[in-house]
Amino acid sequence: MASVAEQTPAVLVSTPQGLAGRLQREGDYVFSFDPAAGEQAAPALGMPRRLKPYVHKSLHPVFQMNLPEGYVLEQLRQRLAKTTGIDPLLLLTVVGSQAPIGRLRFAAEGPVQASTAPQGESLADLLASKGSRDLFARLVDTYLMRSGLSGVQPKVLVPEIPTGLPAGEFKAALATSELIVKSGLGEFPGLAVNEFFCMTVVKRAGIPVPEFFLSEDGELFIMRRFDRPGGKRILGFEDMLVLAGRDADQKYVGSYSLALKLLHHYCSPEHWAAARQQLFDMVALSCILGNGDAHLKNFGVLYEDVTGAVAMAPAYDIVCTKLYIPEDNLALELVGNRSFFAARQGLLDFGNRCDIPKAKVKTRLIELASTALRTLDDLAPLVEKLPGLDEIIRREAHRYLETFQ
Repeated sequence: MASVAEQTPAVLVSTPQGLAGRLQREGDYVFSFDPAAGEQAAPALGMPRRLKPYVHKSLHPVFQMNLPEGYVLEQLRQRLAKTTGIDPLLLLTVVGSQAPIGRLRFAAEGPVQASTAPQGESLADLLASKGSRDLFARLVDTYLMRSGLSGVQPKVLVPEIPTGLPAGEFKAALATSELIVKSGLGEFPGLAVNEFFCMTVVKRAGIPVPEFFLSEDGELFIMRRFDRPGGKRILGFEDMLVLAGRDADQKYVGSYSLALKLLHHYCSPEHWAAARQQLFDMVALSCILGNGDAHLKNFGVLYEDVTGAVAMAPAYDIVCTKLYIPEDNLALELVGNRSFFAARQGLLDFGNRCDIPKAKVKTRLIELASTALRTLDDLAPLVEKLPGLDEIIRREAHRYLETFQ
């Protein structure tokens, strides 16, 4: 019987700048650059072009980033069990051939098989749906095989039909945008409302965010992907776990100071000041909003190609996890501690590490807490759908105001 390595074809890794190289398994995972690949075609910031292959015991972190997790992985496992299985390389060619997050594309070496053009969905129809659970099931069934999305939350990547274009004509047109559609299903009741509220606070605080929406029945959170500005440019994206060179199962290992060091190392000088302020704001709001899932995969950077400018990516995946796990802690260490209670002092120290003056840190924390409170008032009818959310965030926000005013 042939070994798994013998059964698994090599994978061709491509970028908008051309073919990068060949990924295969020879005991370890081996990525070798194509002889004709230029420097701009390198697959990751930490993998510049070189003659010597990159060898990793597990799949290289930048390629792991494109593998699905949680709900999406389980759905793929069920669908592929009798055919290709869930071998990592084969899985990459399934979910990474059309529209994975970032600039990489993956294809099995050999004859190219024709793929069916995506059907596409109207954003207006998605938002107006009155049966979002049934709709989400249909979206998963239709678009599962193109959804290379990490994270455990149920989500699917859906092409958006351009405004004014009949659905039947979509195949002949270029997609102007793609939508990430999320649902809490039964495991996390009200998760779409939760994320919409938290992301609204983030947006009102002046932190860059992708465009996002909530369906009329409150069951679906929909976000435009931020690595396709204008629906045409294809940007590279790498999360902090990739930048740290770590495997996906280590996303809760480390600290926010590590994220700061990685940003300092990889961000272009002209973007460094904005990046460190944004990181501080995102960590601070995670503390105020009770978000215990701000791990290394929930921060990242964007770039045109590996030789160009690198900036911090917009904020995403921010929810109040304490609504579901009352005793939750921070996902990463904040100056040596993961306690939400200790975070107020920790943020003063972290602000100093971000080169933000102490007085400005206090002023900013007051601004962020006040923004959360105003948003609770402004979105009160929506927040009332989630019993406990108002109490959790209002209590924490007032603690920050009492401490720093």
